[in-house]
Amino acid sequence: MQEASRACGVCTSTSLPVNRGSETIGMNPSDQKHFTAADYVIFALLLAASIGIGLYHALSGGRQRTTQEFLLADRSMSCLPISLSLLASFQSAVAIIGVPAEVYAHGTQYWFIGCAYFLGLLIPAHVFIPVLYKLQLSSAYQYLELRFSKAVRICGTLAFIFQTVVYMGVCVYTPAFALNAATEFELWGSVLATGLVCTLYTTIGGLKAVIWTDVFQTVVMFAGQLAVIVVGVHQTGGVSEVWRKVREGNRIAALDLNPDPTERHTFWTLGVGGVFLMLSLYGVNQAQVQRYLSARTEKEAVRSCYMAFPSLQLSLALSCVMGLVMFALYCGEDHSDKLATSSKDAMVIYFVMDMLQGLPGLPGLFVACLFSAALSTISSAFNSLATVTMEDLVKPHFPAMTEARATLLSKALALSYGLLCMAMAYFTHLMDDSVLQVMTSCIRVLSILFPRCHQGALAGLGTGLALAFWVGIGSIVARGSGARPLPAGCNATSALHAAFANVTLSRPSGLHRLYSLSYMWYSAFGCFTVILTGLVVSFLTGPMKEEDVTPGTIYPLMGKLVCFLPEHLKKKLCCVTPLGQTVSGIMNKY
Repeated sequence: MQEASRACGVCTSTSLPVNRGSETIGMNPSDQKHFTAADYVIFALLLAASIGIGLYHALSGGRQRTTQEFLLADRSMSCLPISLSLLASFQSAVAIIGVPAEVYAHGTQYWFIGCAYFLGLLIPAHVFIPVLYKLQLSSAYQYLELRFSKAVRICGTLAFIFQTVVYMGVCVYTPAFALNAATEFELWGSVLATGLVCTLYTTIGGLKAVIWTDVFQTVVMFAGQLAVIVVGVHQTGGVSEVWRKVREGNRIAALDLNPDPTERHTFWTLGVGGVFLMLSLYGVNQAQVQRYLSARTEKEAVRSCYMAFPSLQLSLALSCVMGLVMFALYCGEDHSDKLATSSKDAMVIYFVMDMLQGLPGLPGLFVACLFSAALSTISSAFNSLATVTMEDLVKPHFPAMTEARATLLSKALALSYGLLCMAMAYFTHLMDDSVLQVMTSCIRVLSILFPRCHQGALAGLGTGLALAFWVGIGSIVARGSGARPLPAGCNATSALHAAFANVTLSRPSGLHRLYSLSYMWYSAFGCFTVILTGLVVSFLTGPMKEEDVTPGTIYPLMGKLVCFLPEHLKKKLCCVTPLGQTVSGIMNKY
């Protein structure tokens, strides 16, 4: 590994300690776990500002006295804060640490996922938002009962609650680990700092506080990443030096058009498979749907989707460039063991603390960046969990509940979920999005686009879950056929040698090939399974008649695709229930 570093020349053109003999590039581990006073001040200001925004919205406006204001920001938000909140809600600390680590280890191929952002936001803007906004729902799962049945609604709600609570444990743990690695803070203290602050401003300020803290936290996220990149480029010797090293280290990936779905990252897995992932996150996820529904008008909700596109691209670019700067400094070496962990993602924390040592305030800014990402994701989850529990599980059984009591119970639910997610942080490890979210998202795609589907909804959900768990567990058992990392060294010779060595490796076959499916195809695999099963079962049991479909719950996809045909032929071919049709009195029942 030291030979590879010398070949790269990383030690001759940076301000880092030189690698001589048995010496190692980097800082003294005993020096890394110290924040200066400036770092603590910056970190404290982040937490204080987040609480302050929550207090402001708790004491202003309607003072969160109605469920409409607490859960949907009184449907009064403009497109700019919504768009930044859309970004912040899923730009978790896991992503801010994970993407640079991915680029550091495997190169820039992951950057092509940015191609999926266009369709991943265009489709929600013009398909999902028009349907959901006109229905004036609070929970995305209310739609499932309008379209199918109460059983489908309950299944979707329970699946969402389960996967969100588990994933929030990861989101709470990640910045807590970062703070523990960078300072002398105990891990449990970091978890409490994240969870309690987030729970407090979410509980007292409602969705309006969540959205505006997201705006503030997005600015902090961008500032933290940009500061690390600027200092890293300077210490490496400039942009040209970074570019030279990453090119020699084979970290600039070309366009890979290999159609093999078992390849971890290609243009097709990222550009096409990523669209389905984006739809599950930005199309029908409860946290994002709530933001769309909080907009003043449908046009504002659509604009928020468009405005989120450049923010997502900027966030992706900053994360990928950070990974390249890391590689220019360390040439693929793994120093994560110096943080007393085997996690590859810990290299990002080591990189930040190593590079920013001696620059008071900047380590604190980056840790604040991680906590901003975590707080925005977690607060969105708390608010969403409280909403679906209230609207889907409580209100249907207590229709006579007063508005004041419903609002108080919603706040209690947000508080309870905050405490539950903090507990989960102690028992969960880093993982991808749960297959449960993918499956329930696909049910909503099935219901909005396919008007004849009815009886197959539960069958599709069950089949999709079974197959997704089967493939997921199988991939863990057959982990030996996973991704092959690029060589660690910075010189092209080592990359070429590894490429020739990989030619002799046998490709998986049979079920092992299915288990080797790239994780980026999981969403698409689940989506097609649910839709195909739902359509087949609905056809066999008798398709739903047009007059039985609740008005306004169908997006007339086929009607728009065959718009050139006469009306009487379109009516025979497909259900063309107009989107503009209102649901007279139907929502009073839900």
